[in-house]
Amino acid sequence: MQGTVDGFSYGVVTPLVAYLMACLGGALGLRCTTRSMLVAHSWRPAWLALGSAAIGSGIWTMHFVAMMGFTVKETPVHYDKSTTFASLGLAIVMVGVGIFIVGYRGATGTALFTGGTITGLGVASMHYLGMAGMRLNGTLEYNTFTVAASVVIAVVAATAALWAAGQVRGFLWSVGASLVMGLAVSGMHFTGMAALSVHLHGTSGTPAGDSPASLLAPMLIGPLAFLLLAGVVVMFDPLVVMGKPEVTRVDRKPGVPAGVMAHPGRRPPLESARSQGDRAFRTPQNR
Repeated sequence: MQGTVDGFSYGVVTPLVAYLMACLGGALGLRCTTRSMLVAHSWRPAWLALGSAAIGSGIWTMHFVAMMGFTVKETPVHYDKSTTFASLGLAIVMVGVGIFIVGYRGATGTALFTGGTITGLGVASMHYLGMAGMRLNGTLEYNTFTVAASVVIAVVAATAALWAAGQVRGFLWSVGASLVMGLAVSGMHFTGMAALSVHLHGTSGTPAGDSPASLLAPMLIGPLAFLLLAGVVVMFDPLVVMGKPEVTRVDRKPGVPAGVMAHPGRRPPLESARSQGDRAFRTPQNR
């Protein structure tokens, strides 16, 4: 017997909030990834890790906010906590692998393709592992073609997002990229849900027990708190918001090639070396 599936039991509320969660996680992750390209090498892993956790948490939160509106008319739906949180860990790890590749190799060519593919597969894997954590009186069945389409959407969305992170074009650029990323991730989710059908093991009459929203809300507190904390970090770092590098261009001086980059307030490296050399070979009469 086929179950009657409803993915929008709260109307447009859950899809809209889910979309905003995907945009928030994407915006924070993209700005952190951009920031990692503008700092000293020693700080890069920290920013990339923060970006990975932000995107992974945002996508995971988006998925389960949307799932608050998912019901099967003939049977109650529950969630296995260990599998549910395992999907969060999987999302962060796989997104992190892709982001670290792009963060160290650049958002071009093979690195972008590899990083985008791994990140997209991480998004899709999180979705279907999260679905595997559902417990109901039936079996989940998927249409293979629609599942494949959802994976392609995830990979394309992730690749486009990582490419946008490498452009370093300022705050408004990142906002636009995060809106597109949120739309693509939401599209992947609902495409995957369109592939789903539920084959019931038997009829149980009117579902009893807690609603999906009351079951999932407590599990969302931790990731939401993390996204809030990451948002505070981003808001109080002007380089993350504006996308401006820490280095400035040094004016052309005699003996110093134009375009030498140096940290503000520090002597350009070539100028410093030249000055030290002049002092070393200065004669006593000229001192």
